[in-house]
Amino acid sequence: MLKVALAQINSRVGDLAGNAEKILQAAVAAQSQGAAVLLTPELSLTGYPPEDLLLRPAFTRACDHQLLVLAESLKPLTEITVIVGHPRAREQRRFNAATVIRYGKIIATYGKLELPNYAVFDEQRYFDPDGAPCLFEVNGVRLGVNICEDVWASRAPAMAKAAGAKILLAMNASPFHIDKQNDRISVARANVSKLGLPIAFCNMVGGQDELVFDGGSFVLDGEGNVIARAKQFQEDLLIVDFFANAAADEQQVHRIEPELSIEQQAYQALVLGTHDYVTKNGFKGATIGLSGGVDSALVFAIAVDALGPANVRAVMMPSKYTAAISIEDATACAAAFGVSIECIDIEGLKTTFDQQLAPLFKGLAEDLTEENLQARIRGTLLMAISNKTSTLVLTTGNKSEIAVGYCTLYGDMAGGFAVIKDLFKGMVYRLCYERNRVALAQTGKTLIPERILTRAPSAELRPNQTDQDSLPPYDALDDMLRRYIEDGESRDGLIAAGHPPKEVDRVLRMIRISEYKRRQSPPGVRISQRAFGRDWRYPLTNGFIEQ
Repeated sequence: MLKVALAQINSRVGDLAGNAEKILQAAVAAQSQGAAVLLTPELSLTGYPPEDLLLRPAFTRACDHQLLVLAESLKPLTEITVIVGHPRAREQRRFNAATVIRYGKIIATYGKLELPNYAVFDEQRYFDPDGAPCLFEVNGVRLGVNICEDVWASRAPAMAKAAGAKILLAMNASPFHIDKQNDRISVARANVSKLGLPIAFCNMVGGQDELVFDGGSFVLDGEGNVIARAKQFQEDLLIVDFFANAAADEQQVHRIEPELSIEQQAYQALVLGTHDYVTKNGFKGATIGLSGGVDSALVFAIAVDALGPANVRAVMMPSKYTAAISIEDATACAAAFGVSIECIDIEGLKTTFDQQLAPLFKGLAEDLTEENLQARIRGTLLMAISNKTSTLVLTTGNKSEIAVGYCTLYGDMAGGFAVIKDLFKGMVYRLCYERNRVALAQTGKTLIPERILTRAPSAELRPNQTDQDSLPPYDALDDMLRRYIEDGESRDGLIAAGHPPKEVDRVLRMIRISEYKRRQSPPGVRISQRAFGRDWRYPLTNGFIEQ
């Protein structure tokens, strides 16, 4: 029998000593539970993705040094072999590497073969391919090593099998998007299980800028059956017993954590991404403009779940257009989560701005300028609180609004992290209901007031305003946006799906002319396969109109 441990750790990019300590502690825990092998995630020593840090010679030198320090610290652990992910620079070439350490000595190193260069990946900018099979033996069992994208193709697993591997160890930094776990298992079956090889798939967990790594590490037997699965969205140590020469149906089934619903996946990804962005960057908490609307209510709920109520500040900033029920609902929402709300009336500030601008605007009718001014006053107040308290302003715009520019640059877009920028409006409601469902099951009470979820959404920047004054109904808008942005459908495809041509052209125009706003928006959690930011790279100056 061979006992293998998968250390699903949350590495922080660039924190080499901190990451090495996590690996060491995982090794200690794994050895204490009888494991003979510890597998860590891809680039576990540096965190993923290090991006242009890899272009700094000082960084790669520091990585080399920290690897040797880690090896030395592992020397007292005489019963376990540890596989560590790190960058390796040799002879003007740089590799995404896995190094095998036993008793404090480096016994083998593998260089990644398949270098992804699509979606959020840019590895061909940094690494050279290698792929020469790397095998080592523990308790009479020959183990092969692959790294992430290697098992999304067929070459590297086949090479490991041909070299004599009996089990494939795959270290991964596989970013989350909704339902990604099923994709991982499918490709592992297609490229590894078909060879008759069991696979231990160790995935990173944690938030890194826009990306979230959800863990969910798993083990498949040689026939592709899931025999173990770790938790998602938290660190975990998964230990599996492999029995040499046993048939697939004789392999023991271990801990298999339950699958999460779509809403659970999305909500937990947002909580983890928010927590890690705030804490890893050293902020003391978060500040949120709580308006009484559904978007700010969801961001507020996520922030409290991520950081705790003591570390979240809620600010209500009413104007003469703010409905009394908005103040009531915002106050009730904050109280339900155990947070006191602060109120700053902006009407006096708005009057002062109007007076100062009056000579410049003489003879010009009121328009969106005056509406946007209210949002910009609110943004200024939130940023002042952020500066004074060392908290991070979380913006509350969703993907539907950001896509079509229904947001104010330097106003409601002002802040440091856009928590729900990859959620369409419909998903915002679904996650609010999911949070209330969990609260009801746990405490018998809901947290987000029902009226927030049932009243018509409004920016409340002019009398009797609703979002639908300026936008198509959200059901129709979200469908058009999902088809065009995430699925890559054409204008004709949207019309064929039943959307009126004039409405399609209006929406596509709004998407096109709002690129300059999106380019200046803060980063936010990616939960789809096509998020604004890393996945969406359109020119700011663009004369092309799709016909």
